[in-house]
Amino acid sequence: MKEYKFDIIKELKYGENPHQKACLCTGEEMADYEVLFDKELSYDNILNLYEITRILGEFYDVPAVAIMKHASCCGVALGRDIEDAYNKAFDCDPVSAFYGTIGFSRELDYETAKHVNSMGVKAIIAPDFHPKVIDLIKDNPSLKLVKLNTPLKDLRSMCSEEIKITPFGVLIQDKNNSELDKDLFKVVTKTKPTTEQIEDAIFAWKVIKHASTDSAVVVKDFATLGIAKNETNSAAAIDSALKIACDRSKDAIIATDGIIYSQDAIYAAVQGRVSMIIQPGGSHKDEDIINLADRYGIAMIMTGIRNHKY
Repeated sequence: MKEYKFDIIKELKYGENPHQKACLCTGEEMADYEVLFDKELSYDNILNLYEITRILGEFYDVPAVAIMKHASCCGVALGRDIEDAYNKAFDCDPVSAFYGTIGFSRELDYETAKHVNSMGVKAIIAPDFHPKVIDLIKDNPSLKLVKLNTPLKDLRSMCSEEIKITPFGVLIQDKNNSELDKDLFKVVTKTKPTTEQIEDAIFAWKVIKHASTDSAVVVKDFATLGIAKNETNSAAAIDSALKIACDRSKDAIIATDGIIYSQDAIYAAVQGRVSMIIQPGGSHKDEDIINLADRYGIAMIMTGIRNHKY
């Protein structure tokens, strides 16, 4: 592990709450970005921008949009273009999108910016902004535009370790840069998924990697329909995600960050009429879970990769 020394760049107005002091320090690897109109990023802004770029880094080569609130994802989608991806991501959880932070993998166009500008968003990050977007937003006192000059692809390899300071010692771990392994990625049920379902499952897996444990995401047509996180078991996470998705969950895909141990998780998926589940697998109860999925005609992929995030 590396030795770390941090130099203060600037004092921030405050941390997560007004009574908490905070500052921004240098890191060994830092993104090249600029905040337009000479506005200053807050502690919360920086946390949200970090989480957004981690997700967008998974989809750097396609039009993608991620919406974040309190460093928690509330919508991710891919689209034909940025406007299409934005509309799909926004539809996942429109209420949470208000006063959130939004990231774009492509230049932000004027038509999309008009909607964003009308709903009280705190910050936007994108590789570029159409000139008309700059004119539109420059007079908005509460919205911060962040131009990301570092390519999203390069951002994925930066900050290779994560640090948490505790009274019990400083924890340092490698960043979770897991990728699907074709040798571990297995269809384990008699019901086989279509090519389109597998593509949606891979999209769901990349999203769930960045949601706090225990988490579940409901996905269809490269868009999140429901995201649940910070639950205490996979069955509760699946149930919560399906409640957010409501009737849209029919024929959708469910992904979980952790192993499904409980048959209640499968029964919840059955109630939601989903067509497929993607999960790590690796439990002594795998056979029971697979047999139950087969009974209800639900396809299942086991990845062999757990993606817990605390």
